[in-house]
Amino acid sequence: MPIQRPNTVRHRTSLFHDAAEIVEAEYASDLSLDDIARRVASSRRQLQRSYAEIGHTTFREHLTRVRMERAAELLARRGLTVREVARRVGYRQPAQFAKAFRRHQGLAPSAFRSDGAAMGDGHHRAPVTPGSGLARAA
Repeated sequence: MPIQRPNTVRHRTSLFHDAAEIVEAEYASDLSLDDIARRVASSRRQLQRSYAEIGHTTFREHLTRVRMERAAELLARRGLTVREVARRVGYRQPAQFAKAFRRHQGLAPSAFRSDGAAMGDGHHRAPVTPGSGLARAA
């Protein structure tokens, strides 16, 4: 990979962090890469590059990871149905949510809740998807 100019790196880091803040705050809404790019005053391609080079992920992977982390937190509380958790984290179809959750956590939402994967101390099973962590530059 070619060496990036410092200004390019700073700009992409800023884009990535601005986009990540929007995703963290609005994960339950119908977010798209185009919408986020417009909101951070960037092109779709520049934002894709920021996600790849700074976050080491994609927009879709990041959004799914945030949604699955929030879903695990909600399931651990045990006060909501799987259908309600799905709706609260941005899925209209519970089956689509269950499939994504199973792919991310390694078991179905109901099994996650009952199998002890959601432990009382707030710790959860590590996601099984590659690239689930995001780089956070200071």
